[in-house]
Amino acid sequence: MIRQFELVERVKAYDPNADEEALNRAYVFAMKAHGSQKRASGDPYFSHSLEVAGILAGMKLDSQSIITGLLHDVVEDTVATLPDIEKLFGKDVARLVDGVTKLSKIELQSDQTQQAENFRKLLLAMSEDIRVLLVKLSDRLHNMRTLHYIKDPDKRRRIARETMDIYAPLAERIGMQAMKDELEDLAFGELNPDARDSVLARLSFLRERGGDIVGKIIAELQKSLADAGVKCAVVGREKRPFSIWRKMEFKAVAFEQLADIMAFRVVVDSIEDCYQALGVLHSRYSVVPGRFKDYISTPKPNNYRSLHTGVIGPFQQRIEIQIRTREMDDVAERGVAAHWSYKQGVHSIDGRQYRWIRELLDILDQAAGPEDFLEHTKLEMFSDQVFCFTPKGDLIALPRGATPVDFAYAVHSAVGDTCVGSKINGRIMPLRTQLSNGDQVEIITSKAQTPSPAWERFVVTGKARARVRRFIRTRQRAEYIELGRSILHKAFRQEDQDYSEKAVQGVLKKFQCDGVDDLFAAVGEGRHTGLEVVHAVYPGHKHILKSAKIVPLARIRGKRAKKKEFAIPIKGLIPGMAIHYAGCCHPLPGDRIVGIVTTGKGVTIHTIDCESLEQYSGAPERWLDVAWDMSSLDDESHVGRLSVVLANEAGSLGNLSTVIGKNLGNILNLKITNRSTDFFEMMIDVEVKDVKHLANIIAALRATPAINSVERARG
Repeated sequence: MIRQFELVERVKAYDPNADEEALNRAYVFAMKAHGSQKRASGDPYFSHSLEVAGILAGMKLDSQSIITGLLHDVVEDTVATLPDIEKLFGKDVARLVDGVTKLSKIELQSDQTQQAENFRKLLLAMSEDIRVLLVKLSDRLHNMRTLHYIKDPDKRRRIARETMDIYAPLAERIGMQAMKDELEDLAFGELNPDARDSVLARLSFLRERGGDIVGKIIAELQKSLADAGVKCAVVGREKRPFSIWRKMEFKAVAFEQLADIMAFRVVVDSIEDCYQALGVLHSRYSVVPGRFKDYISTPKPNNYRSLHTGVIGPFQQRIEIQIRTREMDDVAERGVAAHWSYKQGVHSIDGRQYRWIRELLDILDQAAGPEDFLEHTKLEMFSDQVFCFTPKGDLIALPRGATPVDFAYAVHSAVGDTCVGSKINGRIMPLRTQLSNGDQVEIITSKAQTPSPAWERFVVTGKARARVRRFIRTRQRAEYIELGRSILHKAFRQEDQDYSEKAVQGVLKKFQCDGVDDLFAAVGEGRHTGLEVVHAVYPGHKHILKSAKIVPLARIRGKRAKKKEFAIPIKGLIPGMAIHYAGCCHPLPGDRIVGIVTTGKGVTIHTIDCESLEQYSGAPERWLDVAWDMSSLDDESHVGRLSVVLANEAGSLGNLSTVIGKNLGNILNLKITNRSTDFFEMMIDVEVKDVKHLANIIAALRATPAINSVERARG
């Protein structure tokens, strides 16, 4: 355990103006506050706070950060309060301590929710002062170093998984490469100890077989560069086991095929020297194709800059070489801590470097709940990058696998929301196309466009997915409200009762709703029926809600066919939100239809003669009279399904598609269900306007000689 004077000396060594008296007070205050508390290792609890402060001193942070490290657990684990800390150490330290303190007072439903909520608070705190994150990472690093003392294996794995998913990516995002590597390796040892032992055994074998191969390669590289007049320092190291394991998994290669198990760093004086050293090494050794990366001209989002190349180096060893200046090397190892102006008592931050924090805060605004937020932020901290350009040449960094929709949201939320198409390197490409390094992307927008629910299936950034989900969530609620309002009005008319919003407000508590819109949404979603609300408003009403006894289907259908004055028009509702078109009968405008209410999903629309309605004959309360609002369907397309028997001869399929196209139909899907020597049987989904449009296409197909038969498919 570090002694008091040793900690002060460490800080004074790099910051002669540090507040020695405040550091001593914080040391004594924390030690007394924690008193006789013990950690799982049996050490005094105060030793943890002291080690965290030591890690922060190693980053050369200011006195306030070191004091925060000493005090970061006293509010949560002792009788000390934030006002006590503010009185003794000032507002800034109290704010930093509050930012790091866990949310132990909030009752949470699950470990996952607690993890997400803690991370949410950490994010909000670090957006105001990045030092909160530095203290939190130091806290997590020491906890991981002592993880093996915890006896419960499930708790160890949970902490290791949280470290791997959240804290290691955060460390990488602020450029703390050494801390990120150690966090990952410690978590890897807990989550997959066998794999880590296997990698360590192979590394040990390589060392024994190669002797001092690293030292020999360093000497050879140093000599080659010195002969060319490049002043530099060369260092070498083995990659950490987790880094090796992840690369083996990602590239699906064996240990022996990795080129960068040994990484060598060439540190020079200037950027010009970086490129000169690169030229010397490439002319001296054979380059491994695809291994060169220039992070000097296109830095990573965390401001990491370096040249990377892979070569068949001295002694025919495949090695990775990183070339950078001393300043770049400091930033690469210590990240944000390398920019710390402790002498002024403030920290300087490059705003561009922390754009991702603002994006995470944007996700926080869009997410439905803690778990939703946690999922999106894990996506947002995806480590593998592709670099793309706008038509004006601005650089946009995205996760690997990103699409033009992700690119659009990275440019601006409004651009993403109104995106209708994209040009990649001048060619119009589908929105689900995966982007590659160096692509120039132009986004085509339209004011009439809104986010498509289909985008959620292929976007990979947290920001894009959060925006799409928020749109779906808000639009779905709006449609549930609209549908529920129509259902309630219809129910009151059917029961010859007057609808009154004031009367409905009087029964909100019975349905556990806060407002009338909440009740409308619950009815539209199928969690309550219109008749239930009528009976709640008029308790003495004579109508008795029918029990779920078997009712003849023909009677239900006939009843609905006669009462069109009570039918609810399907108007302005997007399929897949509050209403769904049944895949068994594919209803089209012009068909006689009926709605089936499904709890939690809204209403599914069937044709009145659909065979699958038999299964709902015992639940007449789930049937809903609906009708097409033909005035609102002019611009809408619907899917009709055809069953076709086609002659097996040259050109027949071409004739079929030509006939459908000439009649303004669009084939969405085609599936061959049976084939023989003479005929093909197939199911075809065709985009049409209404029943009449589909009937015209069927008539035209029947007049085509190559088509043996065509019917509208059922089921």
